[in-house]
Amino acid sequence: MSLPPEKASELKQLIHQQLSKMDVHGRIREILAETIREELAPDQQQLSTEDLIKALRRRGIVDDVMKELNFVPDNVDQELPSSPKQPVCFTDRQSTLLKKTNIDPTRRYLYLQVLGGKAFLEHLQEPEPLPGQPCSTFTLCLHFRNQRFRSKPVPCACEPDFHDGFLLEVHRENLGDGTRMADSTTMLSISDPVHMVLIKTDIFAETTLVASYFLEWRSVLGSENGVTNLTVELMGVGTESKVSVGILNIKLEMYPPLNQTLSQEVVNTQLALERQKTAEKERLFLVYAKQWWREYLQIRPSHNSRLVKIFAQDENGINRPVCSYVKPLRAGRLLDTPRQAARFVNVLGYERAPVIGGGGKQEQWCTLLAFLCRNKGDCEDHANLLCSLLLGYGLEAFVCVGTKAKGVPHAWVMTCGTDGTITFWESLTGHRYIHKPTNPDEPPAAEQPKPLYPYKTVGCVFNHQMFLGNCQPSDSVESCVFDLNDESKWKPMSEEAIKSVCAGATTSLPPFPLCASTIDASVTSNEIEMQLRLLVSEHRKDLGLTTVWEDQLSYLLSPALAAYEFERTTSISAGNEEFQDAIRRAVPDGHTFKGFPIHFVYRNARRAFATCLRSPFCEEIICCRGDQVRLAVRVRVFTYPESACAVWIMFACKYRSVL
Repeated sequence: MSLPPEKASELKQLIHQQLSKMDVHGRIREILAETIREELAPDQQQLSTEDLIKALRRRGIVDDVMKELNFVPDNVDQELPSSPKQPVCFTDRQSTLLKKTNIDPTRRYLYLQVLGGKAFLEHLQEPEPLPGQPCSTFTLCLHFRNQRFRSKPVPCACEPDFHDGFLLEVHRENLGDGTRMADSTTMLSISDPVHMVLIKTDIFAETTLVASYFLEWRSVLGSENGVTNLTVELMGVGTESKVSVGILNIKLEMYPPLNQTLSQEVVNTQLALERQKTAEKERLFLVYAKQWWREYLQIRPSHNSRLVKIFAQDENGINRPVCSYVKPLRAGRLLDTPRQAARFVNVLGYERAPVIGGGGKQEQWCTLLAFLCRNKGDCEDHANLLCSLLLGYGLEAFVCVGTKAKGVPHAWVMTCGTDGTITFWESLTGHRYIHKPTNPDEPPAAEQPKPLYPYKTVGCVFNHQMFLGNCQPSDSVESCVFDLNDESKWKPMSEEAIKSVCAGATTSLPPFPLCASTIDASVTSNEIEMQLRLLVSEHRKDLGLTTVWEDQLSYLLSPALAAYEFERTTSISAGNEEFQDAIRRAVPDGHTFKGFPIHFVYRNARRAFATCLRSPFCEEIICCRGDQVRLAVRVRVFTYPESACAVWIMFACKYRSVL
């Protein structure tokens, strides 16, 4: 096998670095001195090369070197990829790859190691978990440019035992630069931080957002040998954003090592200039936003009471323009249609930001990584994600901020068709509504379209490039005309001003990557079904009833559950005739069949069973009394990206009717 000259020199450099790392030269000198002392006869003036190699072999030096270099014979040309490789994450399932990872020698990597945590004082009294006993865990999630990583879960403790390494690929996104290894100066111009999110998962699989931190990694460019150790203090989220929750020890290392490191002064100057530039842009946008708001209020004083949301606080309590929460997002091959994307967003859990004490709703708009890693969020988080996905599908999508019934603040998504059709998308349910405005000038007797949507007022709409305030005489959704180009109805903000503070409007980076589901749908469906059978049997036993399961009847419920999910995704009902025909054949004459389907977005069987019992229809089936009672239950889990899932459960019974 022949290598091109540049590859050969690069391979020599890698071998030289490995030999230096193992201190092979020092060990050879020691063995040489020892051999001369022990084996050189007084009349012999010098050692031959063969004698020295024998001595090295005898002491295992040659074997050690060959093991460390880990040559792969005969297929080296296959190991040098022509296309950029996917970033490698060392997770618990991939820990065996730790020493066998194929690294593209033409790329530059940042090796980020998390070497334990300390001062997580909330868990100071946490007892040591017994082997096999479920316990709460911490998981660290990372996002860097177009790469995502996840650590192994570790038990919650005052000093959590984090020991994970993440290999972050660092390269320019410009066309033509992708194959060149980034040098120090190039990397200094890459201002993207490493976003780290810490998630706590309790024994019931409920997740909590503990901390969100943006790590500035470029200090490693000015450190000696391209290695630096950092102590990162994590702050809480929301109302606790000024309270420390713990400290992580982090080691950063460039690979391959930098030929030329920058001076720390150059790095610090660059970072200071960037901070200054960002602060100036934010200041100018704030001045512009204040001027825009004054002009908006001059149109009509009543505008002061409308929900025109220009800024929103993120999980760290930092005010950010709302447009920065939205950017076009492509789902790759994980989601095929906009309606499937709406279903995915709908099955992510809904949870309002936690509040300590009373006083109404706590505002907290989460960054995309924090929302997806926690797998639940408020209506604004759902609307921002759905809008981003619809923009990725090439639709003209906007987030609407307004109110529902009783003046409750709410956010939903709107798309504008090329034919002028306005469609509302409810991100919490996946429902779609066509908007037909009422005409306030029509006589009272004229028939007006009756809205099916739950929205009452709308104050503003926005996406990653536009922000428009509603300046129509009434902010009622029913009468609103969504002609966004008509400045007499919608007051726009300057697109240039929005671009200056919203990186998503201008970046050429690949999109934020969604992660495929790690849930095995069949296995999970079986597990939940067996747990529910056990719970039903125990419940009936407490009531003095016997339980007889009919597997065939359970199996016949599958098509119905598949049809329900298909309808939720596509709004098309299909397969009901076959299901009804099969049930009629399975239920003998003189018998009665009852079925109850229910839908959840979590996989906790006990919690689902408790919810089912609160329904009188379901309780009637589970507690059925009669002659020849046969029970059935079927569970079907439908998986979506980010390990979100839709869980359909159907309880059924058949019994002989006795009058």
